Amino acid sequence: MNTVPPLDLGQQYKLIQDEVSACVQAILASGRYIGGSIIEAFEQEFGQYIGVRETIACNSGTDALFLALRALNIGPGDEVITTPFTFIATAEMISAVGATPVFVDIEAQTFNLDIEKIPNAITERTKAIIPVHLFGQPVDMTRLMAIATSYHLAVIEDCAQATGATWQGQKVGSIGHIGCFSFFPTKNLGACGDGGAVTTQDSALAQKMRMIKEHGQSSRYRSETIGMNSRLDALQAGILQIKLRYLDRWNQQRQRVAQRYHQFLYSLPEIITPQEIVGGESVWNQYTIRVQSVSNPLNSDLKPRDHLRNYLQAQGIGSMIYYPIPLHQQPVYQDLGYQPHQLPVVEAVCQEVLSLPLFPELSSDQQDQVIEAIQEGLTQTLPL
Repeated sequence: MNTVPPLDLGQQYKLIQDEVSACVQAILASGRYIGGSIIEAFEQEFGQYIGVRETIACNSGTDALFLALRALNIGPGDEVITTPFTFIATAEMISAVGATPVFVDIEAQTFNLDIEKIPNAITERTKAIIPVHLFGQPVDMTRLMAIATSYHLAVIEDCAQATGATWQGQKVGSIGHIGCFSFFPTKNLGACGDGGAVTTQDSALAQKMRMIKEHGQSSRYRSETIGMNSRLDALQAGILQIKLRYLDRWNQQRQRVAQRYHQFLYSLPEIITPQEIVGGESVWNQYTIRVQSVSNPLNSDLKPRDHLRNYLQAQGIGSMIYYPIPLHQQPVYQDLGYQPHQLPVVEAVCQEVLSLPLFPELSSDQQDQVIEAIQEGLTQTLPL
């Protein structure tokens, strides 16, 4: 039986290994590992790709969020609206600057913020909104920016899973006041370690973020504010430069895989397939279905999603659950006062989501194996 992993970075590396090896050897021989022309070149190329005037490379997507919040002077007493359905880093950085995350429920079809519910969450303490372009699916930025403008709020786009995605032809990360990107290896544009970037059209914000990420220094050994050490190293920048040249091709391959999943899974009554919205182009960091039922379950204590996941695993097919616990139910945020069923859509979704294998090099045969196993697993679930 052939196994199908949820992700296979080894295949991607084989395609570019000669370029990466040459790049790494050149950087090692240069003796310049922090800062310098490699970082500057990557920032320029990435900014041109996203369509912004300013790009600041940093250590991680988490740091990118922190830099954005600090640059906008968000801190104690402030509130920031965001989604409860994402990785903890989004809310964690709001808390790290001393502000309070305010969670708004999601749309069942897109898994993104339900924009219609944002105005009811705005108070006099609200300073910003952080939409997350989850799983590569862009948020409706036209509607969101209209609300933000009406209420004089800043918008920080969390683009960690959506590098290359577009809203009405414009790259995410270029629409809000600041865009935050992660180059974690599993992302569409992934480094060989941690990495991140912030993007903006605002030169004053860019200057402030550059200062904060370099220990608050406006010039060498002159610190104007409390800062941090959040630098992208030259080796990662060089590798990302190479990968950036392939990104559109890889995203197109992801789109083809997603379209094929949709073609064969859309009609299955037991599951709900993800949907793109008009105006948005997803880059499918994940293809995430909702499993609502299975036939003849052999263990009635298991959720339908977990029945199917067990069956897929028995067939050698990997899958992931992003995310099993909504952020408002995380122990660290229990003191925010959210009551059960207050955010009903995300609470239901977290019990049903299952992310299928998806990476640019996933073969048609591998995808057929996944599709057939899902069709069988909905009626022939194996016991534990």
